[in-house]
Amino acid sequence: MIDALLSTPLDRLSAKLLGPAEFDFALPPGEPSVIAPDSVSWRVFANPVSMYIGGMAAVLLELGEPRVRHGVWDHSSFRRDPAGRLRRTGMAAMVTVYGARSSFEAMAARVRRMHGRITGTTPEGLAYSAEDPELLLWVQVTAAYGFLEAYHAYVRPIDAAQRDRYYAEAEAGAALYGVQEPPLSQGAVDAVFARMQPTLAPSPILDELLDILRTAPILPLPLRPMQRVAVRAAVDLVPPGLRRQLGLAGQPRPRPGERALLKALAQLGERTHLPSSPAAQALRRMGLSFDRHGRTAA
Repeated sequence: MIDALLSTPLDRLSAKLLGPAEFDFALPPGEPSVIAPDSVSWRVFANPVSMYIGGMAAVLLELGEPRVRHGVWDHSSFRRDPAGRLRRTGMAAMVTVYGARSSFEAMAARVRRMHGRITGTTPEGLAYSAEDPELLLWVQVTAAYGFLEAYHAYVRPIDAAQRDRYYAEAEAGAALYGVQEPPLSQGAVDAVFARMQPTLAPSPILDELLDILRTAPILPLPLRPMQRVAVRAAVDLVPPGLRRQLGLAGQPRPRPGERALLKALAQLGERTHLPSSPAAQALRRMGLSFDRHGRTAA
């Protein structure tokens, strides 16, 4: 009963987090997504609470790499419009998983054209390009990691077999973004983290990023205090060794009551059908529907 009463406000909140309806996941009728509806990815990406936390963890890890950091900080609207930038990034993730294949291919092509214009040099003298295969791989891996770990921590445990399946599901989408040889298992992801760790470094930009994530008008006003709680949860998802290396070890982590609150909200999001969500629209596009246990043929 409570879940049913909260369905409409939760649906509106989820839609507001993604911003204006710039993309119709219900079109074109019948066209499949790159990733199948019975995938681990479809379930992970459908939860707005864990996606919000995981997205912030991913950004912290991405910007821990100096070349990625300056590519984003110097060539994007993150500082000027953090809420808009986060919404656009979240929408791109939704299109990757739930969008019709033709729509996703068109979006990925636009992203690649934009990446072709992003080049520069870090203050330390490191040249960077948004088309650099190593940097594309790092962005793809950290995003996938953040979303999965947030779901695992706050919604339901993901076992080893599901983890491998989840990372393997990203292969086709990653290729369209230009990512070469994306990791297809948890072990391969761990290897990428180990290989990239020596390149990661702390920066005042990470401190500025955390301040932005805590205080910018990202969530609706009544929920704004939850931003600080969610940021603590995001920092907590960064692996301990990388947290120390990035200078984040002193950042506050969620208190037990805060962790319990986030879990309750995320699990409520898991149980509640959100009819305007990208997942629900995509299922309608493909002639499928939800039942109380998940997805089923209409």
